[in-house]
Amino acid sequence: MIKYIGTRKTDQGGMLYVFLINGQEKQVRESALKQYPGCYEALPESAKARILANRKWLQKL
Repeated sequence: MIKYIGTRKTDQGGMLYVFLINGQEKQVRESALKQYPGCYEALPESAKARILANRKWLQKL
């Protein structure tokens, strides 16, 4: 079972996505979402849109 709880900011200004995975709270960085199957799918559309915008911005660099 995977449930999205929310986001937290790191001291460096990065974003951590907080999930409840099998009863344990996990904080996952955007770049590590692939390591946790089902987490990206559990994100709300607003978070997915933010990730997509970040990826487009990084491609411009």
